[in-house]
Amino acid sequence: MRRAAAVICLMAALGGPALAQRVADPAAPAPAQTPAAAGGIVVLDTDRLFSESLFGQRLAADLQAQTEALVEENRRIEAELTAEEQDLTRRRPSMTPEAFRAEAEAFDARVQEIRRERDAKERALQQEAASGREIFLAAAGPALGQVMLERGASIILDRRAVFLSTSAVDVTDAALAAVDAAIGNGATLSADPEPAEPADP
Repeated sequence: MRRAAAVICLMAALGGPALAQRVADPAAPAPAQTPAAAGGIVVLDTDRLFSESLFGQRLAADLQAQTEALVEENRRIEAELTAEEQDLTRRRPSMTPEAFRAEAEAFDARVQEIRRERDAKERALQQEAASGREIFLAAAGPALGQVMLERGASIILDRRAVFLSTSAVDVTDAALAAVDAAIGNGATLSADPEPAEPADP
């Protein structure tokens, strides 16, 4: 994730002009100020938010199961190829050089094709993990916006971009509870979740 994504801004990521207007409305009751929001900024551990959320735990379990299945499939294919190679080696004395060369080249070509397929499946798993995190952060936006508003803040910073802060400005626990309540394990989320504004504080 690019460093620019480390900053989650109220107007840019969590509601746009409509939310900005609601926050600026003098008629609306001001959110209670807390020590965490004294400077208008709160801090979020996004890695922990993702890994400890119901969504993150489900995705991790799914990816683990797929990885284990891929490893088992790789072992089976490796055993089959080893047996085929050994069979070709045993038959070589009874084959003409031309026949052996043709079978050996065909075997090597098949090995290379299988290797490309295996690599593609591994890349697909890596892409699924990256996409899952992006989907999670997009779906979590409204809940994070609500936490931010409740703290009277206007900016959430990713902890990785913060050099020093106190625990008073950390909203990770509150964010975890809010996100889990809002999206659960995310099994029904699409790749492009519908944008939604956080509820009024």
